[in-house]
Amino acid sequence: MQAVAEKNKTAAAASPNSPNRTYPMERTRNIGIAAHIDAGKTTTTERILFYTGLIHKMGDVDDGNTVTDWMEQERERGITITSAATTCYWTQKPDGTFKSYESVAHRINIIDTPGHVDFTAEVERSMRVLDGAVAVFCGVAGVQPQSETVWRQATKYKVPRIAFVNKMDRTGANFDNALNDMRKKLGAYAYPIFLPIGKEDNFRGVIDVVNQKAIIYDETDEVGLKYSVLEIPAELKDAAQAALAELIDAVSNKDDQIATMVIENRPITPQELKPAIRRLTCKIELVPVLCGSAFKKRGVQPLVDAVVDYLPSPLDVPPAVGLVPDSTQQVEVPSDDNAKFCSLAFKLWTDPYVGKLVFFRVYSGQLKKGDTIYNPRTRRRERVSRVLMIQADKRIDVETTYAGDIAALVGIRNITTGDTLCDEDFDIMLEPPTFPEPVISMAVEPKTKADREKMSEGLQRLAEEDPTFRCFTNEETGQLIIAGMGELHLEIIRDRLFREFKVGANAGAPQIAYRETVTKAAEGEGKFIRQSGGRGQYGHAMVTLAPNERGKGVEIENKIVGGAIPKEYIPAVIDGVEEAIKGGVLAGYPVVDVKVEVVDGTFHEVDSSELAFKMAGIFALKDAAKKANPILLEPIMKVEVTTPDEYQGDLLGDINRRRGKIVNIEAKETLTILAAEVPLAEMFGYATAIRSLSKGRASYSMEPFRFEPVPTNIVTTILDSAKSKPAARA
Repeated sequence: MQAVAEKNKTAAAASPNSPNRTYPMERTRNIGIAAHIDAGKTTTTERILFYTGLIHKMGDVDDGNTVTDWMEQERERGITITSAATTCYWTQKPDGTFKSYESVAHRINIIDTPGHVDFTAEVERSMRVLDGAVAVFCGVAGVQPQSETVWRQATKYKVPRIAFVNKMDRTGANFDNALNDMRKKLGAYAYPIFLPIGKEDNFRGVIDVVNQKAIIYDETDEVGLKYSVLEIPAELKDAAQAALAELIDAVSNKDDQIATMVIENRPITPQELKPAIRRLTCKIELVPVLCGSAFKKRGVQPLVDAVVDYLPSPLDVPPAVGLVPDSTQQVEVPSDDNAKFCSLAFKLWTDPYVGKLVFFRVYSGQLKKGDTIYNPRTRRRERVSRVLMIQADKRIDVETTYAGDIAALVGIRNITTGDTLCDEDFDIMLEPPTFPEPVISMAVEPKTKADREKMSEGLQRLAEEDPTFRCFTNEETGQLIIAGMGELHLEIIRDRLFREFKVGANAGAPQIAYRETVTKAAEGEGKFIRQSGGRGQYGHAMVTLAPNERGKGVEIENKIVGGAIPKEYIPAVIDGVEEAIKGGVLAGYPVVDVKVEVVDGTFHEVDSSELAFKMAGIFALKDAAKKANPILLEPIMKVEVTTPDEYQGDLLGDINRRRGKIVNIEAKETLTILAAEVPLAEMFGYATAIRSLSKGRASYSMEPFRFEPVPTNIVTTILDSAKSKPAARA
């Protein structure tokens, strides 16, 4: 392995680019567009694709005809559900204008990610394989809750980013407020490289701070292709120069070259400032901020320029690091076409035309059609039959992929999200993306018998695609439970089941697995006597039943002395007791935390049998339980809520209304952490409630903790429900 690593380093010292690739790595950008829901990610992506010449007519989210929102559910709801990959091309002209149709210079791979918190897994896995990101913010709302989440995800995976303050044409838009929000809420070292010219209805263009030029858009041009690069208007000159001075000061604080020039009082040209901004951005020490209106088609071309100017190529980011399987030895994976092949499978998708697609990011080496790849997790090899480049919902066959490429494979088996795919003699495992646990669940059942057969296959495929979706059968209630990140998430799952797999499903809240126990000691007697001519049945057993310590479980002991029940029949009595314990006496729920002793009984020389003593054991336990004051127990969940301070009171009140008990309140910077114990029965719908109460800024985790007695006023309702649904308790 060491030899392979050395070979990789040697290869990296030479040119990392294969002579066969069309675009060298230094002219490749892998970026994601990420933001809060409705900040304008998809619209921004659509404009970029138009100005780079990939599409010739711009779509709109409201019209349901955008390139990256291609799923039916996305177009119907006007939201992004799955991250879509697409590739475009861009060249810069030295006179400061923008053009993309001739002498193409850069290739930009773009992933448009969802903003809705229910689909956070799509953002998580995209961030894992990107080199840079464009964080889009609403010019009116500034930093919103999901903006904070995607920012944390980008920080977690060390993704450099630039910021785009969108919707500057909207009433209430304020660039300065959005900028201050970034600094305060995100802790970003953010400085503008573009300023707005006008705002709201008067938003006409942008000021290029670095070049000290004004870009004014022609209001008669509906597609935003006509603009003028002019001197900055006199009334804005002071603000533009102040912004440049502030930018130079910010850069000089972190970049030695610019700091030296400032100390020596030398003038700093755009040709010297731009590389410094790029260096700091790639090291995640600076966030350049731009502004515009994607909807009104203003300020988008400078954004594409900034992607090329400031976001890293695969060569500008540190090499990926993996581990040798079953060890702690780290191995670097340099971005080099000539090194051993290594890639990460970050997404699985079922395509109706080509079958299972495996999206992967190549970190080193090349992959050709017909090559054999190796999966270190499964220790299996597979031959590559097709390699595809993805353009949203279009698939383009290619012969070879190179380092830095994002592509897809067809027909790979036994693979999960996060698997490494590499050469067999470069045995390495890259760190997979991590995903949050599901927070909400519901029961589903097929509408018809035909649906039942197709449902399991459909759910299995959806679970393979989506690491935050789970499906399992609750053994105690017999229900099929689906779990995900929110109600919208599960609604989309049901919709996809129907549309893609033709499975109709009814859904409802899952049954709660209650328990029963007793509160005092009691004796019980059970007799099973049958006489019908010839050999009969005779079994007679007596038991004592007493409460056990909470959490201790069920203990059954044989206390028979003197052969009151023959030894060979004792196991049958205990089997009967165990069966009765599974079915309970109040509402058919399992009995927990009891101590049972088999103390006495009688037998018949001829008629006694194992069946008779098993039945006697069942009757004896039920008789004792009825006398032992049985009660119902409900599952209590340990809940931890993390919320900004201003929502603490509302969330405390809501937990109290849910019969919750607060056990600890901890202050942590601007956040408050509430620890509580809440009955599971009261936690349904909590994911939606907490978002509503905190405007989406609070989060929570929940895990089973213990069982506690159900309050008397609620027991009757549960018992009535249990009697009307005997099948649910099977």
